[in-house]
Amino acid sequence: MPLDLPVFTLVHVLLSLFGIFAGLVMAGGMMGGIHFARWTTLFLATTILTNITGFFFPFTTILPSHIVGVLSLIALAIALVALYAKRLAGSWRRVFVVAAILSLYLNVFVLVAQLLAKIPVLAAIAPDPGAPAFAITQLVVLALFVGIGWSALKRFPPS
Repeated sequence: MPLDLPVFTLVHVLLSLFGIFAGLVMAGGMMGGIHFARWTTLFLATTILTNITGFFFPFTTILPSHIVGVLSLIALAIALVALYAKRLAGSWRRVFVVAAILSLYLNVFVLVAQLLAKIPVLAAIAPDPGAPAFAITQLVVLALFVGIGWSALKRFPPS
């Protein structure tokens, strides 16, 4: 059965958006010193599925999105170990926060790149990843996530 690309793309995008939303709720909880276990599980599951489905799009060469996907899957694997195998004990709490926020950031990084590429008014401002507007936008997003991560590290309670 051939892949229905528009439907597959929609599923991939919806998984990504659910993952980002759940991840922002999870991160907000961390910054408030609360562990939202269900939101965290939803974030982890949808973000893993987003990354995996990204590899099923037709391609002929390794793309930057593949590299980001691999990095995100590595961060997610570390987050899973820290949360479920190590139960956030000791330094694993910090490992989990860094890995989870990193994977959320990478998902948002891709979202911003897609928005800049696909929305005509934004594509006019940042026509390619080498454009200054692209770099500035991504630096602002990175700075935001560094702040979120720092706040989460300071306030997320040990298990």
